[in-house]
Amino acid sequence: MKSSRDSYVSTTNACKLCKPMGACLAFRGIEGAVPFLHGSQGCATYMRRYIISHFREPMDIASSSLGEKHAVYGGEANLILGLKNVLSKFSPRLIGVATTCLTETIGDDVPMILRKFHRESRIEHAGPDLPLLVSVSTPSYSGTHMEGFHAAIKAVTDQVCIALPGSAAQDRINLLPGFLSPADIRYLKEILVDFGIHAVVLPDISETLDGPALEDYEKIPSGGTPIQDIRSMGKACGTIQFGRTLGYEDTAGSRLHERFNVPLHALGMPVGLRETDRFFSLLEDISGLPTPRKHALERGRLIDAFVDAHKYLFGKRAVIYGEEDLVVGLTSFLAETGIRPVICASGGRSGRFREAVEQVTRDILAESPMVCDGVDFHEIAGEAEKLAPDLLVGHSKGYHLSSRWKIPLVRVGFPIHDRFGGQRTLHVGYRGTQSLLDGIVNAFIGSKQEDSPVGYGYM
Repeated sequence: MKSSRDSYVSTTNACKLCKPMGACLAFRGIEGAVPFLHGSQGCATYMRRYIISHFREPMDIASSSLGEKHAVYGGEANLILGLKNVLSKFSPRLIGVATTCLTETIGDDVPMILRKFHRESRIEHAGPDLPLLVSVSTPSYSGTHMEGFHAAIKAVTDQVCIALPGSAAQDRINLLPGFLSPADIRYLKEILVDFGIHAVVLPDISETLDGPALEDYEKIPSGGTPIQDIRSMGKACGTIQFGRTLGYEDTAGSRLHERFNVPLHALGMPVGLRETDRFFSLLEDISGLPTPRKHALERGRLIDAFVDAHKYLFGKRAVIYGEEDLVVGLTSFLAETGIRPVICASGGRSGRFREAVEQVTRDILAESPMVCDGVDFHEIAGEAEKLAPDLLVGHSKGYHLSSRWKIPLVRVGFPIHDRFGGQRTLHVGYRGTQSLLDGIVNAFIGSKQEDSPVGYGYM
């Protein structure tokens, strides 16, 4: 088990991304929202380019464009000017303002500045039609992109949800899925509709980061979680929150419970058979209905595929890396197939990663995998080379290890820069698990064919 660096010198190819990037991705999943970075122009430019190469969609991120002098005198004037520019060019319904390392270090009081801007704008425009302003603290030196993502969602529930009269709607839930692909979000919404459940999914990037071709360019993509639905999240009969490493405290789900007494159902990310079963069992309890036949059939086909795949996968050794909760879900799934996860690695430092991995493996693996948190790819490689893995499962940044060791890399999560269709990768549910299983088996078959002197053969 590794959680510290005995001879730390520097980070070499980080296994994480920056915190404000996660906040920008979360804000993109809200209807009419524009992500805004209070910091240098370079931060916004880097993040736009990085996100576009994965999702293949336009991604505007506004910036206060601070320079050297603002590090001394503060960035208030630039922030206000930037907000005015966004209002005139985009006419947004919400502006999500995330801080960066620079503005956190110089100490700008962003909530105070936003209150001042909103007050003066109301006087200037003499009307109520101003966008909502949501602020979140996201300096990169304090966490990963996933922490920024969850911090932004928590900020939205804190600053947008309001108390409404009346009792809770018994057919309505909140779903906080975490950072999944647009395809995952579409699939989850389909499942909820099939159970007859109306859900507020926050954030909803199913269209905003994977939209159709349009004749006219939209400055703000259609779709996203409606703001009116976010306001009324306190009227739901429950909140489902994915993520074993989030815990029960200081999350968007826990805030909804504290403020509005909305029951919180915390689940692992539904990757693999067991974690998906837990999700469907909860939906049966909430809806009072059995699992619809089409999903029961998908589950049955998945079990049949597990049997068929066993001869290809049993005893193989895998290194899994990426965002903590996705790694936990993938670990649970791979263990079900007969693959042995030997390393579970992440750049995150939630403090709950090791416990979560142990929870999903203790009843199925004879030996727990090595859990490495707060690590980079240099450290992952140092541990993995001793264990002779057969498979890598993670995002594109692990390609160099796959190439060096001549083993397959199954690309999941974010970012996927060296393949096409990362935004349409399914990870969750019976359908997503089936897709992952097929991809892993075919990766092994393809690798075996490439190494074979006789070429194609029955596998």
